[in-house]
Amino acid sequence: MFRPPATFATARLFARQPRVDDAAAVLANYAGDPDVTRFLSWRAYDRVEPLAAFLRESIAHWEKDDGHLVWLLCLKGTDTPIGSIGVTLEGGGRAMFGYVLAKKFWGRGMTAEALAFLVEWSLAQPTLHRAWAYCDVENPASVRVMEKAGMVREGVLRRWHICPTLGPEPRDCVVCAKVR
Repeated sequence: MFRPPATFATARLFARQPRVDDAAAVLANYAGDPDVTRFLSWRAYDRVEPLAAFLRESIAHWEKDDGHLVWLLCLKGTDTPIGSIGVTLEGGGRAMFGYVLAKKFWGRGMTAEALAFLVEWSLAQPTLHRAWAYCDVENPASVRVMEKAGMVREGVLRRWHICPTLGPEPRDCVVCAKVR
């Protein structure tokens, strides 16, 4: 068995496990922004405590080595979260990724930088053969993140994902992957 790295660094970012005391910074920097969470499976947070509860849950996943493992993304040389990236190690040799970044850092390739690192890490594991992610069809910037990270667009998953900010109906999603 393998374990994802507790921390990792890219050219501009340092990724680390979350701490409960990150909640206020996460709320202020990205998780409280409705524009940032528009296409996600969760609405923007409006209070620190529910976000702290999520971070506690994320910490527990690391401690149990199961579930969705989340890293907080910080600019190198800082300890303040500007986004997050996570992986779910699925049965059958698959790693599924999700990510979010503060709006003021959009368009700079930072998310693709972190995703590319984790895609390469995952495909270097002998039991993993597929690294994949998806996003809403109306979110072309996220498709570009996946492509810049080395993933290839495979198609559209019809009625795949619910974005609560956009309504209760499942929405179509673009799926991208890199395989070995």
